[in-house]
Amino acid sequence: MNIQWFPGHMTKAVRMMEENLSMCDVCLYVIDSRAVNSSINPVLNKLVQNKRVIYLFNKCDLVEKTELDKWVSKFSREGKICSATVGTGDLSKITSLIKTTYKDVLDKYLEKGVKKHVRAMIVGIPNSGKSTIINSMRKKASAVTGDKAGVTRGKQWLAIDSFIDLLDTPGTLWGKFEDETVAKHLAYIGAINDDILDKAELALEFITEIVGLYPSALKNRYGVDETLLPLDILNGIALSRGFKMRGGEVDYDRCALAVIDDFRKGRLGKIMLEKL
Repeated sequence: MNIQWFPGHMTKAVRMMEENLSMCDVCLYVIDSRAVNSSINPVLNKLVQNKRVIYLFNKCDLVEKTELDKWVSKFSREGKICSATVGTGDLSKITSLIKTTYKDVLDKYLEKGVKKHVRAMIVGIPNSGKSTIINSMRKKASAVTGDKAGVTRGKQWLAIDSFIDLLDTPGTLWGKFEDETVAKHLAYIGAINDDILDKAELALEFITEIVGLYPSALKNRYGVDETLLPLDILNGIALSRGFKMRGGEVDYDRCALAVIDDFRKGRLGKIMLEKL
């Protein structure tokens, strides 16, 4: 399954980030906990390589804690500052982490009698939950959120408190996916626009993978026999849910979207696509 998606607004977004990076003290790098490796954007890596970076494992309520802890430990061993978050929860810890990460510089300013304002930039792939994190940090809706990739298109400077300003940026991918598995995982988690995808083919790929990772997930949700071929499983889900078109034919696209949406909303259980 060949998936490629890099719309023009992403090129503009990367250029905008490059132009604003010099005025930012810290970068918040948001990672979707369901697909950690696929969330790491090589373009963003190069962009923030000389900045202080805090990695935020978002949507951690959708994965098993034991599996997420392995990734957090890996990042920590590599000397990376990181924190596990639920975008809609109490995110005061992130604010404290920003201040701690930049403390040495802030102390130098304080010695001169200057109270330095911290400017942070938040980056990540589309639909990773950046805007939701910002709204939770501010305790009000300021950044536009949504379940589709590409909701945030322009930059937004937002005051988190009297001490921190945060630059919200559009979710960005990279020009070409060399790894087909990475592309599929990005599609599963909603980082790629659903409108360009073959929904039925994507669902079949997802079913094949999920049966191997979590053998009982589909049976528990839909009551299907997971030993069947992926197409037969999809057909069984469609028939049990009444996904039929006029004339009685199975509506595979509608069924496919329902299966993928169930995964994205956590209805299939806590699922991590990329385990260590």
